[in-house]
Parts: sequence; structure tokens; C-alpha cells
Amino acid sequence: MRMTLFLLLAAALAALTGCQTTTTVNGQPVPRDVNEADPVKRAQIRLQLAATYYAQRQYPIAIEETQRALQANPNSAAAHAMLGLIYMDLNDRTNAEASFGRALRIEPDDPEINNNYGWFLCRTGRQKSAIEHFDRAAANKLYATPSLALQNAGTCLLQERDFKGAESYLRRSFEIDAGNPVVKFQLARLYLATRQNDRASFYFGLVERDVGQTAEVAWLGLRLMRAQGDLRGERQYAEILRSRFPNSPEAALLRRGAFDE
Repeated sequence: MRMTLFLLLAAALAALTGCQTTTTVNGQPVPRDVNEADPVKRAQIRLQLAATYYAQRQYPIAIEETQRALQANPNSAAAHAMLGLIYMDLNDRTNAEASFGRALRIEPDDPEINNNYGWFLCRTGRQKSAIEHFDRAAANKLYATPSLALQNAGTCLLQERDFKGAESYLRRSFEIDAGNPVVKFQLARLYLATRQNDRASFYFGLVERDVGQTAEVAWLGLRLMRAQGDLRGERQYAEILRSRFPNSPEAALLRRGAFDE
């Protein structure tokens, strides 16, 4: 799962001219070659293109478009943050750190940037600093998705087996957005890890109802059945993994018998 979300400014597409090649943003063709007098607007369009290529994992083009956005508007915090996301996905820690740092120097209170930088810090083993940025994002009253920052904070602490802290953040996220299947999945994982099987079963049932069978869901279900001593249920989920998701990392864990990983 790609746990980070990056909300970009929408660009007006109807007035664009001078295009040679196009990509698609929200179902609409967007030119890669843009003649736009307003540099801020031109940067927004470039950044929207970069976000599209980033979502498609076409990282070289995403970097190119983001750099063009910065040529038009060097003070675009969103563009620097986009580079941070791209370099994070490329495991280029040095450039990701530098890009997020530039973004936060320009917009230190931006909740999206703080959330994404928090996830980068979590991925690079700096959980305490990550939580500070998740808290800053969630506390911003203009942030449209505070539940996401709380979810990421809980997931980060769960990775560190700080179960008490993880539960606090995940339950707060659930209270804000009870329809989010990721939060339910993480709560099920947390309660399974802390041997609270009834609570784990409750949240697992919600996840399974919401998203159906995926390799991740089947593996969690198998481990839950195993913890409950339900051999029949364990075999059912094992068969789902073998037959429907044989090449998944979860199926590989099953073959190794690595039930605690």
C-alpha cells in the first residue's frame, strides 16, 4: 500500500495552448508542452502532470515535469515536496530529505507536506520525529484529511511495536473516518498482535466486508484463525492464498511458515 497522499492545486485546462504530446489527468487530456504567461499557473500545470506520472510510477518524467514547475516557480513548496515523494519512492534518501526540507522552509505549516515528510521519516527509522510532523498535520484545522495523518502515525508506531501509542492514533483516525478500510486493517493487526482476538475479529470482519479478499486480507485472516485455534478457517484462508495469490509476498510467507512476520 502506498500510504502517502499528495493533494495538488487544480489547474484550469481549457485555456491551454501549444501542446504537442498529452497525458491524462482526471480523465482529461493535459499537454506536456505549455505556453502559459503566468509562471505560477504554468508551475501548477507542470506539477499536475508530475503528479500523474508519479501515480503511474513513471519517475523520470515525473522528475522532469517537477523540475519544469520549479523553473517556472522556484518557491513552489508543493513542487519541492513532490520531488521528495518521488525520491522517497526511489529510495534516494539524500535527495528526498533535501527536497522535503526545502518544501518545509517555504511552507512549514503545510499539512500535506508535514504528513508526507512524516511518512518519509517513519520509513527511515526516525519515528519520534515522524510523529511530530503527523501531529502538526492533524492539528491543522484547514487540513481536509486529518484522519490520514493519524492513520500514518498509528501505522508508524505499530511498526515499532508501540501498541499503546498506535492504538491511540488509530482509534482517533477511526473516529474521524470510520469508513477507511486501511485504519480497520491496522486496528485488526494491532489487536491480533496484542492477543485481543475478539477486537481483532471485529475489525477484520469490517475490512473483509469492505474490500473483499486480497492477499493482505487473506493473510491477516489466516493468522487470526490460527490465533483462535480455528483450523478449518486457517485452511480456508491458506487455500485462498495458494489458489488466488500464489505469487504474493503473503503466499511466500505461508510457504515458509512465517506466521509471525
